[in-house]
Amino acid sequence: MATMAECRSALDKLSDSLAGADGDVRSAAALDRSLSCHIKDLDITFTGRLADGRIQVLDTVEGPPREKAEIRLAMTGDDLVAMVDGDLNFAKAWGSGRVRLEAGFRDLLRLRSLL
Repeated sequence: MATMAECRSALDKLSDSLAGADGDVRSAAALDRSLSCHIKDLDITFTGRLADGRIQVLDTVEGPPREKAEIRLAMTGDDLVAMVDGDLNFAKAWGSGRVRLEAGFRDLLRLRSLL
């Protein structure tokens, strides 16, 4: 099971990848939205913002998110690490229910290019 530090490191790595992306991926990551990532097996939530093409983690709280972020992710720590490392395809994990992504319809359309 991935640790909290490994999950935080994976989010930082994902942020760096988004910041260095080009084209449609860069455009999709250019949203300015509140973000939460609930790590189900650790029962912690990273909260922050997707802004300027980066994920900015502002807080880590125990349990599910206390406030409803505009973009909400939920998964196990191992799945987060595997996705960021390229060992788990996000679209397949989302389609199978291993990963949950909730956002407004327009945001989902923009975020699909990240898949």
